Amino acid sequence: MKKFGLTILLLAFFSGVSAQSEKIKIAKLQYSGGGDWYANKTALPNLAKFCNEQLGTTIDEENAVVTVGSPELFNYAFVYMTGHGNVVFSPSEAENLRKYLTSGGFLHIDDNYGLNNYIRLEMKKVFPELEFIELPHDHPIYHQKFDFPNGIPKIHEHDNKPAQGFGLIYEGKLVCYFSYESDLGNGWEDQRIHNDPEEVRLKALRMGANLLTYVFTEL
Repeated sequence: MKKFGLTILLLAFFSGVSAQSEKIKIAKLQYSGGGDWYANKTALPNLAKFCNEQLGTTIDEENAVVTVGSPELFNYAFVYMTGHGNVVFSPSEAENLRKYLTSGGFLHIDDNYGLNNYIRLEMKKVFPELEFIELPHDHPIYHQKFDFPNGIPKIHEHDNKPAQGFGLIYEGKLVCYFSYESDLGNGWEDQRIHNDPEEVRLKALRMGANLLTYVFTEL
């Protein structure tokens, strides 16, 4: 089973010398089933740029993509998943994703509206023994560089329900964060795409920065 050199990744994450150190790689997850995994094209590059500017991190701003079943999954310490529709993991993909997450990788699932019902079923293939639990507002993920005393911020209206952040906890570690009724990725995108007010985009970017910081400092 592949392992991540988390100490090396942590040093690179906070080195502040991006031109002379290996950049941290993050990627969007490509999956089967017909859902639009490719949504929010500008989200990750903008989040990486924000973290590099605000936190002094060294995250590669390239819009990288990795498939669920690929061995290349293990090259990315943080993987982002979004979409509106159906998701299907094959048995081998589910096994690969489980190995990735239990080896030190992290998955952020961001419901772009309509993903909820499908992804919960597919993640049961990955972790049949686990259930998504809502993270309390005092969880460290909400109190990194930026403080969110009320939990995950509400970015888009969707069904006008409160935003919620759920997690899968494996052997005491948060390995997957599921943002629901928030749509952080839309807030990370270029302002012209969704015409979100700057203060809303800033909340989304700050929460995204917390997610990345948590992955590299708490896990």
